[in-house]
Amino acid sequence: MKNIVLLNGSSHPSLAQRISESLGVELCSSKLGKFSNQETSVEIKDSVREKHVYIIQSGCGRVNDNLIELLILIQACRMGSAKRITVVTPLFPYSRQSEKSQKKRLPQHQIGSEIMNSLSQTTGEVSNPLPQGTFAQSFMGMSVGEGGYRQWCARAGTLVANLLQAAGADHLIAMDLHDPQYQGFFQIPVDLIYAEPCIIQWIRSEIPNWRQAVVVSPDAGGAKRATSVCNKLNLDFALIHKEDVGSTKESMGLVGEVSGRPVIILDDMIDSGSTIGLASEILKRHGATEIYAIAVHGIFSGPALEIISRSPVTAVACTNTVPQEEFRSKCAKLKTIDIAPMLGEIIRRTFHGESVTQLFVYDELM
Repeated sequence: MKNIVLLNGSSHPSLAQRISESLGVELCSSKLGKFSNQETSVEIKDSVREKHVYIIQSGCGRVNDNLIELLILIQACRMGSAKRITVVTPLFPYSRQSEKSQKKRLPQHQIGSEIMNSLSQTTGEVSNPLPQGTFAQSFMGMSVGEGGYRQWCARAGTLVANLLQAAGADHLIAMDLHDPQYQGFFQIPVDLIYAEPCIIQWIRSEIPNWRQAVVVSPDAGGAKRATSVCNKLNLDFALIHKEDVGSTKESMGLVGEVSGRPVIILDDMIDSGSTIGLASEILKRHGATEIYAIAVHGIFSGPALEIISRSPVTAVACTNTVPQEEFRSKCAKLKTIDIAPMLGEIIRRTFHGESVTQLFVYDELM
């Protein structure tokens, strides 16, 4: 492949290296660091003139530093007369910063204390819906400002989209956006790709009795993702939803039958681990034999690893859009789904002007 440059930021060097190996293209030589006053320093040592540059930077770790580094890398390539600049963000930074999703997010100490208390409860009645505390209400988006005032949140994801375009990006590749609405905020072409083919392959190879499993969506918003996998694997579907238990309270309930069967929880992201912890507890109380959780982005912030370790989950599999090595060393339940070959193929297809959509429809023909 001539006239292509692979440039990696400092957020996920191992993923960039695996993509480089799958393509057979060496990574561009660069020097990334900080000055003594902590300003970001970027130096690209190879020529990018009249070349198609792919910048690989995931929105993980030190997100703010990595975002600024990405913007400077884009500007450096633009000033270096790059013909075209494509930004590859396996995890798009600030993709959760919409008004709706902001209201559901709680401080880490509150999430940790309430979810750990929920997992520690032992009751003899299976029919009791869980949970009914402050966390449950905030988790289901029930928080209201004092005096009925509507709380407004900054939509930082829109700002990030504008910054990437202002820096000089010509094209964006992002995987499983938490809020797909952000795709419409770009004036440049956006290829929104999905980890579904890799997830289906992992289910077939790593879950021994997957043909008897039930795919579970932990909320209504993820039902489309879960049913897509159900249709391709010909599996049953179940949904965890909110239900009224009084005039002012809501709780989580299960729609579907999971008794005596393994279950597979599908979500796009595991951050605090609260969703997986609550969902696994409900499924266990409804008689699920084995509980597998699969997510595209494994962030595991705050008490997430402790929650997963104490939960009834058998295994948790996440793609490597975020570095997973440190997390796996702390929690034996974690598994990794490698998406580097897929990203490499998508880069190859976009470089040669081939269809990307075809990668995600082949399973429907099987």
